[in-house]
Amino acid sequence: MRKQVLSITLIAISAALISWGYKGHRAVATIAQKHLTSNTAYAVSAYLKGESMADVSTWADEHRNPTTGKWHFLNLPLGLSHQQFVDFVNQQSNDNVYGAILKEEAILKDQASTPDQKNSALKYLIHLVGDAHQPMHISRAEDKGGNTIQLRFDNAGTNLHSLWDSKLIDHEGLSEEQIAKQYDWANDAQIKKWQAASPMEWLWESYQISSELYADIKSGQHIDEAYYKKYMPTVHLRIDQAGIRLAGELNKLFNDTKVEAIKAEPINAPALSNNAAPAQQIKLEDVKNNVGKAVSVTGKVFSSKDIRSMVLVNLGAPYPKQLLTVVLKGDARQLTTQLENRTITVQGKIIEYQGKPEIVVEDTHALSIEN
Repeated sequence: MRKQVLSITLIAISAALISWGYKGHRAVATIAQKHLTSNTAYAVSAYLKGESMADVSTWADEHRNPTTGKWHFLNLPLGLSHQQFVDFVNQQSNDNVYGAILKEEAILKDQASTPDQKNSALKYLIHLVGDAHQPMHISRAEDKGGNTIQLRFDNAGTNLHSLWDSKLIDHEGLSEEQIAKQYDWANDAQIKKWQAASPMEWLWESYQISSELYADIKSGQHIDEAYYKKYMPTVHLRIDQAGIRLAGELNKLFNDTKVEAIKAEPINAPALSNNAAPAQQIKLEDVKNNVGKAVSVTGKVFSSKDIRSMVLVNLGAPYPKQLLTVVLKGDARQLTTQLENRTITVQGKIIEYQGKPEIVVEDTHALSIEN
């Protein structure tokens, strides 16, 4: 049987609660990049090992686990005054977007932090500042941030959370470059004012907006052009504020920092270099019993879902009954049409996320497609 061997990058993620979507997060990062001082820009590039802020802006969604998954949002009841809101947030654990932002900034400030620790913290911070400005990430627990409020928009089903993640932005029809340019409209006075606000105030602003959004919607509602025109300026504002404030935080952290150049990791580093034993060939139905092991597994593709920055590919059964999920990212996303109803073999280390087995493969590795 002839096989076509393709080198790809596979990274496992959870598809839930991906804020601002691919375009929105990249826009936040691109706007921030434009407002960095020269020294900060050098430091950021060094700690990111040459990767751009836009390219790492969705990294935190791709590397979720049961602990960091809570970092992307904050649940709280509606109807709180400003002081009640502040008190509520301060009484919570650190496992939310507010605590995570403070934690990652502390790592970046700490001179004892290693380059790898700062690399990870910077990637999280770039993403989480965007999360803090997405109104439906500062919202109610009972509807999972609007995920269970079903709506229709552009002749398709969606929900309140997804509407604000990406659907409104998609409806606008702008490219990534156009979004980053058109959304970045703040003048010097606005920039100074926005950057003076604390992360707590960012969240309070999002809370006020989400409170309005809840009051302005009913489950099953058809979202019309009037709703789009009413709220699109708010989308513009929150993404621009996120970018400007991200730049402000980074300038505070790095403007006076002397950073030695950090050598980037080689692109072709072996994906399983941390595994002493070679990958073991196992059956797809045994994946769940081999968590933590480096394996080679073969299975049929039953379904896939394009979520813009990557494609979730389900082996063994359609979602949500899949036996294994892999993710195609970057150029590999273009392979989606080649994988439909095909049998593939993939190698990597099995991890478990919320009870589901996934394979994380760092850098490049082989994916075989059987004819």
